[in-house]
Amino acid sequence: MRLALLAAAAAAILCLSDSPSVAQGVTGAGSTFAHPVLNRWSQAYQREQSDAEFQPVGSGLDYEPIGSQAGIMRVRAREVDFGATDVPLGSKELETLGLVQFPIVIGGVVAAVNVGGVEPGQLKLTGEILADIYLGRIKMWSDSAIKTLNPELKLPDVAINVVRRSDGSGTTYNFTDYLSKVSTDWQTQIGRALSVAWPVGLGAKGNGGIADAVKGTLNSIGYVEFAQAQKSGLSYAALKNRAGNFIVPSRDSFQAAAASVDWTAASDFNLLLTDAAGPDAYPIVATTFVVVSNAKPASRGVRATLDFFRWSLEKGGSAAAELGYVPLPPALVGQIKIYWARSIGVEG
Repeated sequence: MRLALLAAAAAAILCLSDSPSVAQGVTGAGSTFAHPVLNRWSQAYQREQSDAEFQPVGSGLDYEPIGSQAGIMRVRAREVDFGATDVPLGSKELETLGLVQFPIVIGGVVAAVNVGGVEPGQLKLTGEILADIYLGRIKMWSDSAIKTLNPELKLPDVAINVVRRSDGSGTTYNFTDYLSKVSTDWQTQIGRALSVAWPVGLGAKGNGGIADAVKGTLNSIGYVEFAQAQKSGLSYAALKNRAGNFIVPSRDSFQAAAASVDWTAASDFNLLLTDAAGPDAYPIVATTFVVVSNAKPASRGVRATLDFFRWSLEKGGSAAAELGYVPLPPALVGQIKIYWARSIGVEG
């Protein structure tokens, strides 16, 4: 009788450990663009899990914000449960690597500045001017091209200290994709990529590194994710959009850009949101994608990852909005869940 009870108890433990409802730690790496919202979601998810009747062990998110390029390398090597990237992979590449991807949040890339007396949204810039600054053609804050757009601002007659990423970055990809769309010279000389041959500038690693460098360098400019710019107390420019309007970065202007695309027409959600149409659309809007293995049956790590992002997409919208991101609309969340079932065999 005693042996039978021990055997039954052991069987129950094994069944419990295999149950997908039992949360486990999730490991991920990649995008620094999405790090603020992933951190917020992780904290809220763990609080909710700890309040449950059966408290799971190790249900948190262990995430390394090391840049999109490095995150993809880590998930390709199956060193983490998921990679986060601000650049979608093509369907052929996903198939070759045995991966699938889906979006989790939308945000903006801002031109952050540290110029005395310039408040957030006061400085006006165009994409062409941004490209010429990063090409090294416009070197001074008193350049006539900048002064003509900003006659009310007392811009100093000093050199522009340019700050750019030194690591492989999805933020860089979206920024250079935008510059390629608005500047023929940028497109032909530099192009778009996770990492480019910058003609000028001080290199910094991650969105946090860019924010710190701009904050610590007077008369500087750098491109950085909006939530990070706000967290660091940085000023940022209003950018001229495709419709000819100067748009201040905000959740509403990011939403206006996101509303211009049709996700249902994109294979594996492969869409970029830069230079979107619409009178109120901010021109440098990016999406963070999660990339996981498509092996069937899904591993426990992938199942735990999808449990976390199911919760995040369903319940994390308000936290994302508080940070200045755009939560995914319910229709797109539903589309993602169908994609999980079809591609990984995990019901949403």
